Amino acid sequence: MKTKKRVIVGVIFAGIVFLPFLGGSAIWMLGGAHQLDIEGLATVNNRPVETIRLGKGWSYYGGDPGGNKYSAANQITPQNVNTLKPAWLYKTGDLANRPDGMQRSATEGTPILVGDQLIFCTPFNEVIAIDAEKGSQTWRFDPEINLQQRPANSFVCRGVTPWQSSGSPLGEDCVQRILMGTNDARLIALDALTGKRCSGFGNQGEVVIDPGMELLWPGEFQITSPPVIVGNTVIVGSAIGDNARVVAPSGSVRAFDVISGRPLWDFDPIPRRKDNPAIETWKSPALPKEGHANVWAPMSVDIARGLVFLPTSSPSPDFFGGLRPGDNRHANSVVALDVHTGKVVWSFQTVHHDVWDYDLPAQPGLYTIWQDDKPRDVVAQVTKTGMLFVLDRDTGEPVLAVEERAVPQSGVTGEVLSPTQPFPVKTPPIVPHELTSDDAFGITWFDKNQCRKKIAAANHDGIYTPPSERGTLVYPFTGGGANWGGAAFDPSRNLLVINMSNLIHHVQLIPEDEVAEMEAVFHDQEVSPQTGAPFGMKRELLISALELPCNKPPWGVLAGIDLVSGDIVWRKALGTVEDLGPGPALQWGTPNFGGPIITAGGLVFIGAAMDNYLRAFDVNSGEELWQGRIPAGGQATPMTYRIKGRQYVVIYSGGNAGAGTKLGDSLVAFALPEK
Repeated sequence: MKTKKRVIVGVIFAGIVFLPFLGGSAIWMLGGAHQLDIEGLATVNNRPVETIRLGKGWSYYGGDPGGNKYSAANQITPQNVNTLKPAWLYKTGDLANRPDGMQRSATEGTPILVGDQLIFCTPFNEVIAIDAEKGSQTWRFDPEINLQQRPANSFVCRGVTPWQSSGSPLGEDCVQRILMGTNDARLIALDALTGKRCSGFGNQGEVVIDPGMELLWPGEFQITSPPVIVGNTVIVGSAIGDNARVVAPSGSVRAFDVISGRPLWDFDPIPRRKDNPAIETWKSPALPKEGHANVWAPMSVDIARGLVFLPTSSPSPDFFGGLRPGDNRHANSVVALDVHTGKVVWSFQTVHHDVWDYDLPAQPGLYTIWQDDKPRDVVAQVTKTGMLFVLDRDTGEPVLAVEERAVPQSGVTGEVLSPTQPFPVKTPPIVPHELTSDDAFGITWFDKNQCRKKIAAANHDGIYTPPSERGTLVYPFTGGGANWGGAAFDPSRNLLVINMSNLIHHVQLIPEDEVAEMEAVFHDQEVSPQTGAPFGMKRELLISALELPCNKPPWGVLAGIDLVSGDIVWRKALGTVEDLGPGPALQWGTPNFGGPIITAGGLVFIGAAMDNYLRAFDVNSGEELWQGRIPAGGQATPMTYRIKGRQYVVIYSGGNAGAGTKLGDSLVAFALPEK
């Protein structure tokens, strides 16, 4: 997917009284000598880990430019976390003032700490600054986006990005800036102290991004993830509607001067010239005409190396690639670019010739691990397939071994599939890849038998079974595995923590001359034309008449992985069905959107699940230690910081209309009771 899809679970979990076996929930304790000192300076085997970028604040969307999502704040610990209480609550007013927009919104924003202010964006691209200690509003900016547009996914804004001039004194206009991309494809620069537009940036504080072709509808082309900045270069990706057509907007990543807004360079992951080395992996006789392969998820930057790391998506359309034979590099790849020129330094492809909508959905994690008693800089990429790739940051070569394995080849006429796909050798899939009719789930004989028949009636020979006219099970579903929330990394333990979903999609290819009829019959389901291809597509979740998933729980997991050994250290179900229907709060896990963070106090904080809680887990064991009730769905990544000696944990509680979680408009802060 090019945007964070409407993958979801408009599933109503009925009141259920049986607790099935939660497979894969065993816990393995971490080994090795790991400790944290009183100030939160991490050590590994008594060796210090550099924490300059991993401070007690939260200065970027992912905590730091490399997306560690780790804080050295250690006031909150496993011993006192159960005393956390709400410290303040700030309401944006969107629930009352934008009711129609909220029905098409996904609240996914993570605030950043700039001085003593928290600054965040609403799904409608309002930027709000509030006092980080008290939760009171300091300033507010509204770009007045068109609420009548039909966004490719939802109204979404995941975050904003700060910039500080290195040569001017504080207090001058726009010496400190906040940069944000918008749902209507603008890049906006604001004064961080006042919220006013930086008039010297572009046209009165904004640059309008040209998608390069006429859009099919307003909202086909968005910017949903925060830009990244290195020096005076700001870089932005895009989110583009899926499955509409073959010849579609390109997924170019664009760079601008952060002061003037002047264009600097752009990079299209799809090669448009014969002298581009990647053209060898696009086997069509003419230059590619496809679009997308865009970067809709957050990017990362290594400031010292001058590199920006892109998680690219699939070319258009998602489910038929017969017009684009070959591996299609640099699509579905981690691509490292030189921030000054936009030139490719290295690229690693995680899916060859994608026809499953298995985009790279999350920020590449720039971590430093301890390997053979020495530090090593890596890039760790989580994926929708549930697989984890760990790469050398300078070369892109696998740090944890990867091998090519044969995959199913039963494609439709005209499709040219890759005979193999890359699989990590050491880390097994974090969610399952295979199922048979014997794996069907149900709480009664009736619904279990119905699921058994649905599974048996579709094509499924394991992961990478290609889409078919009969219907194919895409498992994990196109929402993941992992999604945009990504992972967090604890440098004191070499431990990556990631949340993933576990559901099935049923994808059916439709001959192009039958698409209109299918749209009329299934007008309340997803049917897309893939115009220009010989097939349209139909996609739906595989659920029973009781609207429960046809695969066994857990339907959402949280896992810890050792990045040196590749071992899954612990794995737990994440979330309950408490807020999805009547009945008990069964620990079945739920689909989840939003990511985890880790603190030096030894805790993992995460919302994400389809119940209204912020949770804390022990980073060593994965044991759930605390639940904090929040006003609405927590499908956003939390953050943490210390100010005036007190540590706060904050989450934007606004829900996700596409997922069916409770909608709201509150930023909620938790802290230990004041002494």
